[in-house]
Amino acid sequence: MGDGDEDASRPRSGRWPLRLDRARPSERRLVEPGTDSAIRHERLQGTPSVAFPVRRAGAGEPPPAPTLAQARMLRPQRPLSDAARETLQASRAPVAGGDSAPLRQHMVERLRQAGCRDEAVLAVMAQVPRHRFVDAALQVQAYEDTSLPIGLGQTISKPSVVARMIELMRARAGGPGLRRVLEIGSGCGYQAAVLAGLAERVVSVERLRGLHERAAANLAPLALAHLQLVFGDGRLGHAPAAPFDGIIAAAGGHDLPPAWIEQLARGGRLVAPVHDAVLKSQVLIVVDRLADGSIVQRVHEPVRFVPLESGISEFGHS
Repeated sequence: MGDGDEDASRPRSGRWPLRLDRARPSERRLVEPGTDSAIRHERLQGTPSVAFPVRRAGAGEPPPAPTLAQARMLRPQRPLSDAARETLQASRAPVAGGDSAPLRQHMVERLRQAGCRDEAVLAVMAQVPRHRFVDAALQVQAYEDTSLPIGLGQTISKPSVVARMIELMRARAGGPGLRRVLEIGSGCGYQAAVLAGLAERVVSVERLRGLHERAAANLAPLALAHLQLVFGDGRLGHAPAAPFDGIIAAAGGHDLPPAWIEQLARGGRLVAPVHDAVLKSQVLIVVDRLADGSIVQRVHEPVRFVPLESGISEFGHS
């Protein structure tokens, strides 16, 4: 799974973190786990002089073919949208069959400029080939900060959202080192691959059979032996591998499933989108289990993710 059209929630300044202007920081400490979760115009004088050499074709000599740039200049009536599209396409380097490392590095630099400060996260994202996790027709957009469809009504999260959530998770009381991490919503497998570069063991749960199989196919070439993909109900977590130092969810509901809180280790941190009844939108919730077992919950910026569903499906949402 992944975040949906987060552009609606994106801050106009483009600064990190996302939409903090609407955030309502708060903190709750619970004793028992799971209980809460100028333009100038001048008239021409005389005849203008020619500022460049002019070569006239000899008798019978055909005029030289215009270059691509000249041809564009000779089409002043074409739609502006065509010109914009050609300029955009010319600025994009091909991904398939080419070297995508410079594109990833450029993506990482944009994330750093936007405010991501966890260099370990940025280093891993500079290595994971995001274009291999999207359809071939969308690969030219793989390293833009945008969510992309991956099928079955789901999306791959924006790079900025992936970086933000993992950065938040690593900033836990127990330290940035992660032994076990649980991901809810494997989607196409991209975030799981990034997590695998930061944790000793990663368990990723996906409830849609089609996406589970797609993630497995996408991740197979990376041969990540410490990454386990599970076809199951993400709301139940994955008790056999608990407790987890980090839990990260790529889908949001109206509450935090109790199983996630129960499977969070002491010193661990959970990062997930949850619906906020006051804002009437999703917000990022960060939940910490302290050394004494108590729970602290904080509300962060608004986001938009696909809904968190119960059960499993061999086909789509239902």
